Amino acid sequence: MTTWSDAQIIDGLEEVWQSILDATAGLDEAQWRRETQCPGWSVADQLVHLIGIERTLQGHPAPEVEVVETSHLKNPIGEMNEVWIVARRSATGDEVRSEFAQVAQERIAELRGLSTEQLDVVGWSPIGQVPLRMFMVIRVMDSWIHEQDVRVALGRPGGRDGFGEEVALVRADTALGVVVGKGARAPEGASVAFEVTGPLGGRRRIEVVDRRATPVDGADATATVTLTQETYLRRFAGRIDLAEALAAPGTELTGDLALGEAALAALAVMV
Repeated sequence: MTTWSDAQIIDGLEEVWQSILDATAGLDEAQWRRETQCPGWSVADQLVHLIGIERTLQGHPAPEVEVVETSHLKNPIGEMNEVWIVARRSATGDEVRSEFAQVAQERIAELRGLSTEQLDVVGWSPIGQVPLRMFMVIRVMDSWIHEQDVRVALGRPGGRDGFGEEVALVRADTALGVVVGKGARAPEGASVAFEVTGPLGGRRRIEVVDRRATPVDGADATATVTLTQETYLRRFAGRIDLAEALAAPGTELTGDLALGEAALAALAVMV
């Protein structure tokens, strides 16, 4: 299990947020309104989403607005997020960026002022009841994923191979038991290896033992899925579909092709 110090988590969050500000510097309004891989969300909406989460954590009430278009919303968390998006649709991109810079500065200062005991406090998060520091790890991952949404939409690559991506990879790896066991329905004794290429990549092998899909070292695998860090994480986040993942440069399936494809299909499980 990967562990990070409280300082690493907070510094990493600041790093990702600053990278988002760097990625959105000097945009015109047309760029701010460019669609992203999140259905229904523009570049500006991505930043509003992050603003809404952090304002909520500061204790600000959710805006009282009616959400009319709901076809892209898949769960109550999505509906909760959307009210912030709708409430700020009339704001310019530069106004959104300015508010994001302000709330990011406030939140980092607040987090740095918390004691170890305060970061130990267990409370709600998108992955269940966890200590506050773990929720902040999820915030790093979520922020980095949305940074990449913005960068992909704008054609401004960057923010790669740092702490944010490291956290996202660990979170994706954590889900592989569910992906292989429940999603791909691998049978007893079968195994799937994910060969992730890139500076932070490596081999992840999941085997079904006593009806539980769990990480198990081994030289062979029933199915092997080779893909780049970018494809692994964009598929994990549901930003690309199965066909796009299969067609992406660097993707290769060997061994039991049906099982490998089923595992790749099931990989879209963020958080």
